[in-house]
Amino acid sequence: MTSSCYRTDMDVRIAPNRAGRTIRQAMVLAAGLGERMRPLTDDRPKPMIPVIGRPMIDRILDHLDDAGILKVVVNTHYLADVLEQHLAARRRPDIVISREETRLETGGGILNALGHFGDQPFFVVNGDTLWLDGPIPVLDRLERTWCDDHMDALLMVHGTVRAHGYDGLGDFMVAPDGQLSRRGERAVVPHVFTGIQLLHPRLFRDVPEGAFSMNRLYDRAIGNGRLFGMIHDGEWLHVGTPADLEQAEAFMDALA
Repeated sequence: MTSSCYRTDMDVRIAPNRAGRTIRQAMVLAAGLGERMRPLTDDRPKPMIPVIGRPMIDRILDHLDDAGILKVVVNTHYLADVLEQHLAARRRPDIVISREETRLETGGGILNALGHFGDQPFFVVNGDTLWLDGPIPVLDRLERTWCDDHMDALLMVHGTVRAHGYDGLGDFMVAPDGQLSRRGERAVVPHVFTGIQLLHPRLFRDVPEGAFSMNRLYDRAIGNGRLFGMIHDGEWLHVGTPADLEQAEAFMDALA
């Protein structure tokens, strides 16, 4: 990756200029079953679980709205009617529903909605992701770090040992130029994927329809030298179980 394209944290730590934003479309992945969050997901999709009184998906949509995103595609499957009725009450951003009759997983869900994004990059956020921005909002940093000539995907990663509620082994190594590589078997690596990313539709080129994980495309992008990472400089909270939710609420309540 050439230095004329790659931007360091120093380059992107400038005042946000959302009036000049070029990427104004996003997708929120909200079709999962939320099995590890039961019984909280017995009557609602996981993204609708409240954190200090506000559903996680509304916190995400607030971030996207604040960042100047105009259109957000939300995929639905489990208890789709419940989620779609909730989203219908929002006025901003403009929400498009991509309902899945069968589970398509992360990659298949995005591929199924790809026609909404044309041939331009778009943000993707997992519907159960909670984060606090650093000095510069995450979406601004992602857009300014993006280099179309060299990237098919730009993932926001977070320090493994600094992630709230996360006790896993991490996901990626980040090279000095931002390229990502996988951790080896049984290894511990410094960075975990946060569920926030910027993708280009070409990442899905020649991929057949159906259910598949995004990991399949990340591995292909790694092989092509086109998967990059941006290290988050704020807070990220992993919410996988009811116990994680309690920890997340306690952390956020302490900041209020």
